Amino acid sequence: MTQQSSNHHGGLKKVLGVSALFAAAMGGVTSQSSFVSLLNGAGNGASFFVAIFIAFILTLCYVFTYLELSLMMPKAGGLGTYTTVALGHFPAIVVVLTGYIAATPFGGVAELMLLEKIIDTVYPGVFPHIGIILLVLLTVLNILGINIFSSVQNTIVYVLLVSLLIIGFSGLHAGNAKGIACAEMWQQLSATKSSVLSLTVLALWSFAGLEFVCPLLEEAKRPEKNLPKAMLLAAVMLLIVYSLIAFAGMRQIPAAALSSSETPHWLLVNALFTKTGGFVIVVFAVTATSSTVNAIIAGVPRMLYGMAHHQQLPAIFKKVHPQRDTPWFGILFFSATVMVPFLLLNNDGGLIFLLLISSVVLWLMAYIMAHVNVLLLRKKYPSYKRPFKTPLYPLPQIAGIAGMAYAIWNNSPSPEMAANVYGITGLIVAIAVLYAFVWIKFKMKKRLFAPEPMEEALAD
Repeated sequence: MTQQSSNHHGGLKKVLGVSALFAAAMGGVTSQSSFVSLLNGAGNGASFFVAIFIAFILTLCYVFTYLELSLMMPKAGGLGTYTTVALGHFPAIVVVLTGYIAATPFGGVAELMLLEKIIDTVYPGVFPHIGIILLVLLTVLNILGINIFSSVQNTIVYVLLVSLLIIGFSGLHAGNAKGIACAEMWQQLSATKSSVLSLTVLALWSFAGLEFVCPLLEEAKRPEKNLPKAMLLAAVMLLIVYSLIAFAGMRQIPAAALSSSETPHWLLVNALFTKTGGFVIVVFAVTATSSTVNAIIAGVPRMLYGMAHHQQLPAIFKKVHPQRDTPWFGILFFSATVMVPFLLLNNDGGLIFLLLISSVVLWLMAYIMAHVNVLLLRKKYPSYKRPFKTPLYPLPQIAGIAGMAYAIWNNSPSPEMAANVYGITGLIVAIAVLYAFVWIKFKMKKRLFAPEPMEEALAD
């Protein structure tokens, strides 16, 4: 069957160019939560720049891994497809259900809560329920077509980048700066010690999510060339923007306020723009939240679509809209997984924060699995065509596994929270394990750890 004919018989359209892939990659990362984490870390002083650079190196490690895997197996299933071929259906189901289907909605909920908090601070009572309105709007736009998603995402991300550059360059001005002076920053940087590694977790959170572009690969034009350009350019752009924003935060805001605030990005914008600060932070908040929520609504349902093609989920998840060529049921399902906890837990910020920290652990475990997949598939399929090969293999995979394991170990702010976090993650993993065992044994009637042959996985 030709690509054109498949597009009109339940397939996905190849319409995304490098600009759209770049916007999708950036959208999975540039959330308000990322900037809160980044600026809280910047409150620890100029040594945080070292943490940002280490996080960037770990980001390149996972970008190399996902590029090798996704271009080797250019399917919408993402990590589920790679793990099915490397280790079998059981680990594939568990890693996607825990690392993305269970974890990602809490990030979306946190984003919508931050958006409502910022807008209600600037315009009290004027825009009630803005979080739900935005979620519904982006859900509808995603169902209407990948072209619409791409147009919306491009607009949002490029407006956000312009906003960030304006904020960052404005922060270079000494003016009424109340933070640390440049000379003191240099002294702090020169005195950096190994304890800076503990700050890497804060920086790494701000770089996580570039791989959300990979499930869109079946809808990408010339993916072998465009996907590496998009993901690597996005990683470098993040390094530049984050360093600029972190410097602005250190320069303009007292360290204690920066490290302890729940909305440090509002402190920075308000300090820089005073009278127009409200408008600037609202533009920033709306674009940051919209880009992230839009990216995960596009990416995660396509993982569900891929799992359904591998018979790992009910067949309804591979339903494609007859006119719009979008996985409409998966989009509605995932949107509901964000909306329900947002409505139920909107007034319990402490619980949402706990769930968010727990989701980070699950997400980092998924990164470890991706690195393991590359190591296994290099041995299992040594001569298979790889349009992208990891530079300096296997060092990025080894460094990535070690870095993510360290981040998991140091993820919780306190021992008490660590116990709760590991309890929640354990419960989520147990539920995923139970589902995977029952589904594979009694529905699929296959062995738990029997890897799917590459040809069969790509033919699904």
